[in-house]
Amino acid sequence: MDLVMVFEVHQPFRLRYRFKGGLPYRYFDNQLNRKILEKIAYRCYLPSNKILLDAIKETGGMFRVAFSISGLLLKQAEMWIPEVIDSFKTLADTGCVEFLAQTYYHSLASIYKDREEFRFQVEKHVDTVKKIFKVKPRVLENTELIYSDSIGIEAERLGFEAIVTEGAERILKWRSSNYLYKAKGSGVKILTRNYRLSDDVGFRFSARDWTEYPLTADKYSEWIARSRGQYILVFIDYETFGEHHPAETGIMEFLSWLPREAIRRGIRFLTPSQVIDEYHPVDEIEVSDNSPVSWADEERDLSAWIGNDMQRLSLNKIEQLEPKVKSSSDRKALEAWRILQCSDLLYYQSVKGGGAGMVHKYFNPYKSAYEAFALHMSALLDLESYLEGEGASG
Repeated sequence: MDLVMVFEVHQPFRLRYRFKGGLPYRYFDNQLNRKILEKIAYRCYLPSNKILLDAIKETGGMFRVAFSISGLLLKQAEMWIPEVIDSFKTLADTGCVEFLAQTYYHSLASIYKDREEFRFQVEKHVDTVKKIFKVKPRVLENTELIYSDSIGIEAERLGFEAIVTEGAERILKWRSSNYLYKAKGSGVKILTRNYRLSDDVGFRFSARDWTEYPLTADKYSEWIARSRGQYILVFIDYETFGEHHPAETGIMEFLSWLPREAIRRGIRFLTPSQVIDEYHPVDEIEVSDNSPVSWADEERDLSAWIGNDMQRLSLNKIEQLEPKVKSSSDRKALEAWRILQCSDLLYYQSVKGGGAGMVHKYFNPYKSAYEAFALHMSALLDLESYLEGEGASG
């Protein structure tokens, strides 16, 4: 069995309570954003990158991984902790790490009525990856693994050979996520995330009431070795290591031991590009534009970001501002508008209950979804006022 490990690396620009200063950072609490980035960098990014680098060296390059790093994370690291970028560069230099493309601003631009902004953000991200890591992405990971047939067509137009999405039953039906598929209406290949094996690490690793607790590298490798299919795609937040699951849970030891335990069982580590080079699609996947798939919540749809009226109002205001901000010659206003598109700012506005609600609340830096909405809409209205020539207020 082949194992493909892809890590999502992203941090948003969180909003401040009282807007002050000039654009583009007038709306963002960069004191908080820097503090959070520094904490995560020293808990997760830097120690995890060292573990991966050591594993690549110890296995003679047999261990391979991939990253999808948002433009917003790269911007924050550039501003505040350049050593984070340097550590990813060191991994890139091994030749054993692939970098995927995504929307630079980690936005929902792929579902806007006009896809011009989506194309711009993806191309900006590709250019950024090429500039920093000296490689051109061949595979696209749209924000939050959002996918539909027309997004696959857009991916092909943008020059991608494959796209990564969620291996949800409603799109796979009777089929397994452990095979390569083809997109309907385009030649793009589709890699689907094995959400059970991904969530075993991403969500359940430190859950003491889980029947499989504790999860060890040898147990996990055994599960993968016994699985059927062409490959298994484990796609998780990189912050899983040391942040979502603190080091004292044993998560860093798990990451350190996994490469050798997997290789010992005959498991090959491949990057997404190696999968599409080595395997042929076994079938075609159709995903209606009326019902895109994502990796969020139990529904695995768009309800995590546009499931209530507040979220839909925010998204509509973002789209309404597009012609105004693009006809303006103010590049800082344009940048502010783009940072305000970040999917996290809509995610915080969810009022879901149950398990999904608990996850939303875990990530929400505000007191409630209503406060998140009020801050986001206030920023968008302030930007609109600025663009209409009234000047920034507050």
